[in-house]
Amino acid sequence: MVNYGLASDLIPGRTWLVNPKNLFDNRPKAGPEEALSDLLKADGLRIERIVSHGHSSPPGFWYEQDENEWVILLSGAAAITFEGSPTPVEIKPGDYLNIPAYVRHRVEWTAPDQDSVWLAVFYS
Repeated sequence: MVNYGLASDLIPGRTWLVNPKNLFDNRPKAGPEEALSDLLKADGLRIERIVSHGHSSPPGFWYEQDENEWVILLSGAAAITFEGSPTPVEIKPGDYLNIPAYVRHRVEWTAPDQDSVWLAVFYS
């Protein structure tokens, strides 16, 4: 790992260490649940890595979050259905969506033969 030194060397008044990390490192093995990892939390902001492997939302389940969610698929494949829409939105690596708070949605499927790695940014 490269150590770039203290952030205070770059930004006066900041004292945390600046060390790069990789979203694709330390991915969990496929299991019965999606793997969720908070990468950053701050007032009104949360960044999360999601690793799916053949996962989908349970039948009848809808996400209805009180935060806005901007999400990008970095690897794999997936489809999301929004309440009231008859057709799932299929997404591939590089595709992103901005889902407003309280918009009901569900994961229809993720690729069963590979990891689908998402980066989700939740904000108010």
